[in-house]
Amino acid sequence: QVQLVESGGGLVQAGGSLRLSCAASGRTFSSYIMGWFRQAPGKEREFVAVIRRSGGIAYYADSVKGRFTISRDNAKNTVYLQMNTLKPEDTAVYYCAATFISATESVYYRTATYNYWGQGTQVTVSS
Repeated sequence: QVQLVESGGGLVQAGGSLRLSCAASGRTFSSYIMGWFRQAPGKEREFVAVIRRSGGIAYYADSVKGRFTISRDNAKNTVYLQMNTLKPEDTAVYYCAATFISATESVYYRTATYNYWGQGTQVTVSS
């Protein structure tokens, strides 16, 4: 069982930056592949980024590529999402998620792949 708690959300102007954190409970954090998703009002939850167990490989949605960076610190049981050059369309509730499934990249784009979810943190980008 893994419990995930996100933090770091808030209100920021367009062009600004935020860093989200997701702290995980348990002693097996390094065995999980960690992802970030987001959900805007009236829209489906969408994939943002995912990072493999060692942190050496990450994948991103096209909409955030070059602006967002996912990273993890297995010693601290934490995964991060550094968000730069934020846009109003990045406004959403951001969720971290964990899965133990090893698969090809596209599988991690799906919410059903993930076993555990955090409660979410609100990110609002003003224009």
